[in-house]
Amino acid sequence: MGRGHWRRSVSPTHRSRALRDAGASGFTLIELLIVVAIVAILAAIAVPSYRRYVMHGNREAAESLMLEIASAQERYMVDNRGYAADVGTLGYGPSAQPTGVSSNYDLAVATSSGLPPTYSITATPKTGSPQANDSCGKLTLGADGNKQPTGCWK
Repeated sequence: MGRGHWRRSVSPTHRSRALRDAGASGFTLIELLIVVAIVAILAAIAVPSYRRYVMHGNREAAESLMLEIASAQERYMVDNRGYAADVGTLGYGPSAQPTGVSSNYDLAVATSSGLPPTYSITATPKTGSPQANDSCGKLTLGADGNKQPTGCWK
């Protein structure tokens, strides 16, 4: 610093009083704790709601794929006079399934060669996936259009 510009040493108490008097302000600990409490309450409400939303979306994706597989089964029946015994034969193996379905559900087809021949498509939630906690559990679609559990299909 040049001549004549000497700084005075100011105590911390005097400095904070001077800042307060000059209109400078900050947050008190109480204000900060109130904001943290409000954010925690909002998170406690939003996170479970978001999880339900994601679970519902994953279930709808599985239902949609099961309807596509049912349509493919009917086309297969016309061409081959019987239903396909697995989803891979229909072109819906695990690598061909949307990621949201293959990571959350195991899809399987069960067939019966009786008269008339029938099939059943089942989507079982994978253990450890978000869908494992879904109250609907296993989804089933029959050749006759029967959907189980009844309250879970869109």
